Amino acid sequence: MTPQVKLTVAERNGRRYVSTGSPWEPVVGYSRAVRVGDLIFVTGTVGIQPDGRYGSTVAAQAHRALEIIVAAIEALDGKVTDVVRTRIYVTDIEHWREVGAVHSEFFESIRPATTLVQVARLIDPQALVEIEADAVVHRETEGRIA
Repeated sequence: MTPQVKLTVAERNGRRYVSTGSPWEPVVGYSRAVRVGDLIFVTGTVGIQPDGRYGSTVAAQAHRALEIIVAAIEALDGKVTDVVRTRIYVTDIEHWREVGAVHSEFFESIRPATTLVQVARLIDPQALVEIEADAVVHRETEGRIA
């Protein structure tokens, strides 16, 4: 079961959108995730908890960000196994191993293409990591992927 993530799904212009109600979505004018056909794009996601606080470690924040990402993909009828690419932004590259270990918890058997880079700062000064994901939804056809 996916941990607590508040999601709203909407459809406009042939696209499906997920909002998580983050404080930045309406200000910047974006959605957490967008599905177009078999493609799902999940925007940069920080590890903010439902109560608005952040975990005290980069690993805790990465774990929460990935929980939100997976919940958004599932809300658009995708699966974690559909993820083909992730991008990880950290405020201190020295923490790449901790973030990488959490990424591996979610994707070790999937092995998406991944980029991990250091940035000067994220949208909230308490955020230590931000993660994006792209997925291609696979439809099973007679035991083979279509």
